Amino acid sequence: MVEAPRAHGRPLDPEAALERAAQIAALADPIRVQVLSTVAANSDGAFTVETVARRLGLESQLVDATLSTLRRAGLIELDELGAATLSADAWVRFGRVLTAHEPARPSAALPVTLPSAVERVIEELQYRFSTVFSPETIRRYVGESYGLLAGRATVTTFLPTLTARFATDRLAALASARGLLLTETPEVLFVCVQNAGRSQMASAILRHIAGDRVHVRTAGSAPASRIDSAVVESLDEIGVAMPVEFPKPLTDEVVQASDYVITMGCGDACPVYPGRRYMDWALADPIGKPREFVRRVRDEVVARVGLLVNEMGLSSSTSFASTIR
Repeated sequence: MVEAPRAHGRPLDPEAALERAAQIAALADPIRVQVLSTVAANSDGAFTVETVARRLGLESQLVDATLSTLRRAGLIELDELGAATLSADAWVRFGRVLTAHEPARPSAALPVTLPSAVERVIEELQYRFSTVFSPETIRRYVGESYGLLAGRATVTTFLPTLTARFATDRLAALASARGLLLTETPEVLFVCVQNAGRSQMASAILRHIAGDRVHVRTAGSAPASRIDSAVVESLDEIGVAMPVEFPKPLTDEVVQASDYVITMGCGDACPVYPGRRYMDWALADPIGKPREFVRRVRDEVVARVGLLVNEMGLSSSTSFASTIR
């Protein structure tokens, strides 16, 4: 028997339910969805009636009426010149279904030949994801994952195992981003530069607090070869275990699959997609720093994760502080 997904948050009140129903009704027409999607996909900031009509090959009068309907439903906003942009509510509630992003290919070149151990990984994942992705897609993702990890590996003994884990996580994220894997569990992504300090700290602490009520991923804009040992030791001091993790490069699909994206000093490396909650934590990099410095960063991460847990509605009768030694 499949366990029903657990809900997060609270039920809508009558006024909010009426508002959502009006927005859903406004999106029941394919032309309205297409017009709203065109506005959502515009990278320049705003579209006029003429721009949308020209892009979609529709009459300006029809586009004007459609934009008026979407505006009344609170899905778009028009400035004094008639330029349309999506409202904040539209981004949050419908952002994922309005734009179709193809996952960006990582910069690593696909290896011409793969080790036999990696070929076995491909066979296993082709079986595991046989109802979701084509064998060609799985081969490409495994090959790319191997290339990304091999390009910075100093020890290759465990490279096939790490490739299997990295590719599996990427394929699961891709399935989630495409709506092929539905879950009510919040998806959180922590991103820092080396994925060896701050993001790993935050990930371990969030898993310690929330357990299986949240799914956590980490990535780095320029990942290191291993997690900093002082970071692991600082977590041990407060009774937080570091799972068997390793630094991973940031890829497009893990961002698309996330509900919360928390960056830590990685600048503009993280792509932005609508419908996600983006946060930037201004945290000092603990890697290579004295033990007391690492502890201060750790304690700040603990405090910030506590606020995140409360924002996600995952706090329980057990206080956050009592779970940390």
